[in-house]
Amino acid sequence: MAAPGFWDDPEKARATVEEMRQIRRWTEPFTDLSRRAQEARELAQLLASEPDAELVESLDQEVRTLVSELEQLELKNMLQGPDDKRGAILTIHPGAGGTESQDWAEMLLRMYTRWAEHHGYEVEILDLLKGEEAGIKSATVEIRGDYAYGFLKAEKGVHRLVRISPFDAQARRHTSFASVFVYPLVDDTIEINLREEDIEMEVFRASGAGGQHVNKTSSAVRLRHIPTGIVVSCQQERSQHKNRATALKMLKAALYQRALEEREKKKAEIEATKPDASWGNQIRSYVFQPYTMVNDHRTGLKLTDVERVMDGEIDPFIEAYLKRFGGKAA
Repeated sequence: MAAPGFWDDPEKARATVEEMRQIRRWTEPFTDLSRRAQEARELAQLLASEPDAELVESLDQEVRTLVSELEQLELKNMLQGPDDKRGAILTIHPGAGGTESQDWAEMLLRMYTRWAEHHGYEVEILDLLKGEEAGIKSATVEIRGDYAYGFLKAEKGVHRLVRISPFDAQARRHTSFASVFVYPLVDDTIEINLREEDIEMEVFRASGAGGQHVNKTSSAVRLRHIPTGIVVSCQQERSQHKNRATALKMLKAALYQRALEEREKKKAEIEATKPDASWGNQIRSYVFQPYTMVNDHRTGLKLTDVERVMDGEIDPFIEAYLKRFGGKAA
């Protein structure tokens, strides 16, 4: 029984409710798997004495499903970090190389969007800056759902592409780089000391493709947190108010990550933890020509179906990372 006056403290009450929810997230799937495994065992015993081809096929499918769900539960068991259960904010920036690298950054954006959709996560583009010819100069995406950050933190780092460039008239092979960084999504229960007097706001006209859709008003918003120098921007909406609200969410996420690093006595700011998008720093290589191969340099996992990977099938790399490093951040 709770101590007298316990529920009069909103913070303690909220923490207790969240803890109960977390326990249910573990116990309910485990209880369900145990029940279904027992039912499958009983059906197998029945089929041993009374064979039925249709039921045997159904049982085989259920066993495969149970094995898959058990593996997913085991993976989640590796995600015990304080922020692993949260959603994620993912940023992508191309390396040097102009249009080629910007196109590669856009390919990665599509890959992560497809991965999130495959897993039933909600995806929202918070900020997107298009390249002049093709691709993107930067992208910030919010991915909402349980354990999105826990899984996607395995993707932090530089991603390298090798292919025959569609932008090269001589069809030469090019190497491009793009960096990916992931922040835990901050929810409303986390206190961030974000004072209005510490925020410097700048408005500007959103860039676009031209024509009738050009934004003729200064609706795009750039926020600078004066004490830390962190800068975020948003230009997705035509409303300056909506862009500012989204930029504030992005700023809170960046400040929360910074607070974690300070608590862990890390001296460098978040930007300093990002490796240069160049040779020698890549965590994974995606080779389209002269052969097809995706090679994760941290785990040694190699897959030849590069098209499937680019369509969002990156779970084998995430799983290999979690099994190798036990869910620790990169």
